[in-house]
Amino acid sequence: METPGKKTVDEVTQFLKVKPEDLVKTLIFETDQGEVAALIRGDHEINESKLQKFLGCGEVNLASDDVVLKLTGAPKGFAGPIGLSIKIIADYSIESMVDFVTGANEQDTHYINVNCGRDVNVDQFADLQVVTEGDLCPRCGKSLSFSRGIEVGHIFKLGTKYSESLKATYLDENDREREIVMGCYGIGVGRTAAAAIEQYHDEDGIIWPISIAPFQVIVVPVNNKNKPLMETAEGIYRLLSGNGVEVLLDDRDSTPGIKFKDADLIGIPLRLTIGEKNLEKGLIEIRRRKNGETTVVKKDNVVETVSAMINEGMGASLRL
Repeated sequence: METPGKKTVDEVTQFLKVKPEDLVKTLIFETDQGEVAALIRGDHEINESKLQKFLGCGEVNLASDDVVLKLTGAPKGFAGPIGLSIKIIADYSIESMVDFVTGANEQDTHYINVNCGRDVNVDQFADLQVVTEGDLCPRCGKSLSFSRGIEVGHIFKLGTKYSESLKATYLDENDREREIVMGCYGIGVGRTAAAAIEQYHDEDGIIWPISIAPFQVIVVPVNNKNKPLMETAEGIYRLLSGNGVEVLLDDRDSTPGIKFKDADLIGIPLRLTIGEKNLEKGLIEIRRRKNGETTVVKKDNVVETVSAMINEGMGASLRL
């Protein structure tokens, strides 16, 4: 059937009024064992690593336009399995397909109602597709679901590569000398921080979980020129620090708005605001970064209240 200018799966299926899963793509690969054609359903993609492992070859690459033209007689987008003189590997999903669409190895042309055995001689079937959400798990048979993740640690089995060089050996139960089988593991501190920020943030900046925050508390005096206020801020800073709290004092000569915005941006879990009006009443404001909730406590109770909030935060689970 003529399909003028229709190369992609979407273009061909829309033109022929069929579904992508009713089309079979023919991809030509160059390997160190020669050229091979891989067949995959139109709504799936080839996993080149699976193909390479199945073939047992050292290298697998998509063929160039010139190679495709030479082997099929047509430009890319119109390649098909019928009449090919090279090895054909098909994904398992092709086995059960009937009356499917393929390229006709002729420009602007596709075949319809193609079937394996009658029209296409597949040399071998294999698992070639990139896994998609909803596919059945080969172990448990249930549908697969995708979720985002980040590698924050890893484990490597090194074998005896280094123990042989180091002559690191041990005696087994038969008193025979053997090389130590080595391994290593590591946790990426930077990656862990990045994963936490990705999970815990809002439009104003970072929201550090208190268990991994660089500072647990920031003390913010609103007016650096007010001596009693600054003395109070410095005193609270020393008290908290002396009680094992990881605390930061923002003693910059900046406006309160800038200090508050920066505190939100860097995400310190608890902000202690030392304001003139509250201080006249002997009060300190404590604000939680994660939800903006504020609590006003007596100055003499700050250490006790902050310690309780930190303990509460430390008990919360960290989800990465």
